[in-house]
Amino acid sequence: MSLELSRDLALRIGMAARALPDVSVGQLMKGLVGQLGWPLDQEKLGRLTVTQLRNALSQGGSIDADVDLPTAEVADRYDVDLLKEVVATLWGDKSAEDGLPEIDAYEDGDMPGSIRAAVSSDSAEELDAHFGSARRYLIYQLSPAELRLIDIRTARGAQDADDPSAFRARLIDDCHVLFVRSIGGPAAAKVINAGVYPLKYTEGGPARPYLEELRRRMGSSPPPWLAKAMNVPLEDRIRYHVEAGS
Repeated sequence: MSLELSRDLALRIGMAARALPDVSVGQLMKGLVGQLGWPLDQEKLGRLTVTQLRNALSQGGSIDADVDLPTAEVADRYDVDLLKEVVATLWGDKSAEDGLPEIDAYEDGDMPGSIRAAVSSDSAEELDAHFGSARRYLIYQLSPAELRLIDIRTARGAQDADDPSAFRARLIDDCHVLFVRSIGGPAAAKVINAGVYPLKYTEGGPARPYLEELRRRMGSSPPPWLAKAMNVPLEDRIRYHVEAGS
């Protein structure tokens, strides 16, 4: 079996191992594969929980059988706060902070007729994440005339929640729309129940072109769900719907 990893994933695992006394990179790799399966990738590491990490330190997989794992007693030396930090490193939070975009100034009422959108993101200002494993959500305020990035909300802690999807939905429940590369049916239902309309773009890419397209639709003939989010009067929403179908 090939042990090749991307440079980014190898760096994360190396950083995580250095934070755990008495644990080598090989031991950590073996444990992670035992918990998550091979090959390791961004999505699998993005779903890693503290419990899985603790298990990874005392239970292994079949990869690199010559590497001995730490005992359960060694795993028990690490407190929850340290394990959370290591999970954050494996998620990629530690190595990605420098690439975050600047937040624009915003106060409620600045942009009349605007809506709020969340973007599932793992890096910079990109739409590049699955809803259930996104490191963070970029929050934008947009109107027909303007677009601002007003907040960046980390998803750290979702892995420890009783219901991770509900935890994530609560992070964005003041938004009207969610841009995401992928989202499962049960998670989508939780997002919709929170009053947020999910839009899936599997190809991903820079976030702003998607947001600019939505902003243009706000200024022309918005679909009914968007017109409602904009607080367009019912009679005008009906007119938009009739015009779109004519």
